[in-house]
Amino acid sequence: MNVLVTGGGGFLGQHLVVALQERGDAVRVLDRPSPSMERLEQRGVEFYAGDICEPASLTEPMQGVHALVHLAAMSAVWAPMEEYHAINVTGTENVCRAALTAGVERVIHISSWTVYGMGLKHPAREDFPLAPLNEPYSVTKALGDRLVQRMILEEGLPATIIRPDTIFGPGDSVHVGRMSDRLRAGRSIIVGSGRNAMPFVYVADIVQGLLVALDRPEAVGQAYNIGNDQLLTQEQLLRAIAEEIGAPPPRLRVPYSALYAAAYLAERAVLLTDARRKPLLTRLGVTIFGADNRHAIDKARRELGYSPAVPVREGIRRAAAWYRGEFISPEPALVAASG
Repeated sequence: MNVLVTGGGGFLGQHLVVALQERGDAVRVLDRPSPSMERLEQRGVEFYAGDICEPASLTEPMQGVHALVHLAAMSAVWAPMEEYHAINVTGTENVCRAALTAGVERVIHISSWTVYGMGLKHPAREDFPLAPLNEPYSVTKALGDRLVQRMILEEGLPATIIRPDTIFGPGDSVHVGRMSDRLRAGRSIIVGSGRNAMPFVYVADIVQGLLVALDRPEAVGQAYNIGNDQLLTQEQLLRAIAEEIGAPPPRLRVPYSALYAAAYLAERAVLLTDARRKPLLTRLGVTIFGADNRHAIDKARRELGYSPAVPVREGIRRAAAWYRGEFISPEPALVAASG
């Protein structure tokens, strides 16, 4: 099968591309040029330099493609709503329309768990209303999700929507990487009680979910949560990372409500002064860490045969091993001894 992956040079994309190749698929990637693309080209991946905001750059990569996995998105940066909208909504529409024009048989769209909102009283199911936090990433991912739903119903787009938990693993400099940096610097805190569930899922499990969704004809027109339903609490997660990287665990606890209010004020102050500068705190960050967030994966288990294979604690061990190798130099004495 010929598969096109948009955003294939990113963290999840690189893991997915390898898995697709290992099972015999021919893979091409549409992304902006980056060092990761050189590594993928060395693996025989066909690379197209392009931008999902420019429809003309999508025509050639779509030719002869059987399946499309749309990963490209804006996340983890501080930018105005209109920039997020251009990529996560208009860019998604560009990709889906190009797929329809080219006759692509299967489309997998990656949404986000944040589309449900946060701190819900029950594990979110796929039929829950989309009620994102009023901030650029969550709002535009929800709009993109609704757009794909509409194109499925009205235009026959052969798409499946995947709403993943927070993805981590080797190569993850955004989640485990930043938490590790803060722990090593002694700047990590516990938000609220620390007993809230953190919706983290190991990258190999997300890849598994994408592959089974890609292969199951009955998945067309459906949305699925892909995650891990055996979660660590915030405190357990931070302590596990600290243990694996040899850093002290966080001891300072800050009330959730106070931190959320501070994040709101920090965001407002930045918008009034320098809109491009990221605030020290954001409401999205506070709610991800401090609210209890759980998502039901029963539908994916039942209809796709999906089952997370890597416990979150084991995933932390693997991700931390990568982090130690990348960012923590061995002690000079050990280097001398090993020589």
